[in-house]
Amino acid sequence: MNHEIYQSPLSERYASKEMQYVFSPEMKFKTWRRLWIALAETEQELGLDITDEQIAELKAAKDDINYGVAKKREKEVRHDVMSHVYAYGQQCPKAKGIIHLGATSCYVGDNTDVIIMREALYIVRKKLINVIAELKDFAMKYRNMPTLAFTHFQPAQPTTVGKRAALWLNELTMDLDDVNYIISQLKLLGSKGTTGTQASFLELFDGDHEKCKEADKRIARKMGFEACFPVSGQTYSRKLDTRVLNVLSGIAQSAHKFSNDIRLLQHLKEIEEPFEKSQIGSSAMAYKRNPMRSERIASLSRYVMVDVLNPAITAATQWFERTLDDSANKRLCVPEGFLAIDGILDLYLNVVDGLVVYPKVIEQHLMNELPFMATENIMMDAVKAGGDRQELHEKIRQHSMAAGRVVKEEGKPNDLLERIAGDPSFGMTMEQLQSIMKPENFVGRAPQQVEEFVEEVIQPILDANKELLGVKAEINV
Repeated sequence: MNHEIYQSPLSERYASKEMQYVFSPEMKFKTWRRLWIALAETEQELGLDITDEQIAELKAAKDDINYGVAKKREKEVRHDVMSHVYAYGQQCPKAKGIIHLGATSCYVGDNTDVIIMREALYIVRKKLINVIAELKDFAMKYRNMPTLAFTHFQPAQPTTVGKRAALWLNELTMDLDDVNYIISQLKLLGSKGTTGTQASFLELFDGDHEKCKEADKRIARKMGFEACFPVSGQTYSRKLDTRVLNVLSGIAQSAHKFSNDIRLLQHLKEIEEPFEKSQIGSSAMAYKRNPMRSERIASLSRYVMVDVLNPAITAATQWFERTLDDSANKRLCVPEGFLAIDGILDLYLNVVDGLVVYPKVIEQHLMNELPFMATENIMMDAVKAGGDRQELHEKIRQHSMAAGRVVKEEGKPNDLLERIAGDPSFGMTMEQLQSIMKPENFVGRAPQQVEEFVEEVIQPILDANKELLGVKAEINV
């Protein structure tokens, strides 16, 4: 590691080696050579004078990239693609005359970008499915555990710990739908020429339009795609980058929401993210257990959500068949967005895998508020015993406000039940009131909703992707 130059924290601290390789020069330039081979094979198949010997020579050198030659040449010609055409030609003297034949730089540049984004999306998809699997286990384990729910972060009707996890899970399934859709929609640029008209290929194929169309189809198949974009300028529409990063932004939004909830729950001491034995929470306050993983999820998620503005603005400001003001921006925003979401999913997986639940604290918080929430049930039972609903409603209102003052102003326990038991209007003993105070009576269908959601939605996803399961995340810092 060179400590005298800047290195992106996304590479140094957050993203996996797997995702870093996808955006590496090695992946990029090997893909360029695969594309040049696909082009030569296609042109030969469609009748151009290209020999098997030339193609064999190209294949023999496809993984042995002479970076030094390319770098030296680029200093002279100031053109990265032509520098690598030259370097490849140095290794393939018999084939150098047909490398990149009829193509423009975007043939390798744009097609490679689509291929790389697809490979990166496959990694995102795999990790997303593993987060879903871990979160499913958590939701099922705690599907019956009542907990205080919140609206506006104010105590509300109880839910269960597992049902809350199902809410996080539901958003991830929406993100998975988006990932699957965008992967299914990816197309190559193909061989479109300098302004997208395929004029150079029409010349090569002696005016045969069908061969120009067939060239795109064959190149797509050779590179593992179903099709190329039907029309383009010199580049594929930059809206594709926006669509891809919108998917990443959606995952970031879901992860951020999850991380916020965990941070709030950790403040309440109900649920904590994993905290390692020798981990230091604060340089000054030795007792602290800060939710640093969840905070990092939030931090990186904000980056991804903002990063999507780059391709959006780029797509909006392209001129006619192409301008080059997209290039430097694309080199930054697309890889960095993927590296960040990769780090986010590793963190998400790590946090869910090690969540610590404190049932006693959860129960205490719930029981402190449950008397207020049980008042409607209490009132109905009292009415059944002959009480007047309007009179009882007013008395409960008065008792609730008085009990609330005791809790807030005096810091004492909630004494609402004692007040009701002492009011002859209700005709209920403390034992009768306590029998109503069973948290499981107030969670509605939350446990059943979790079970049904897992059975109907989550398990089919996991069953269909068994080969992707078992990923464990390594957190660098």
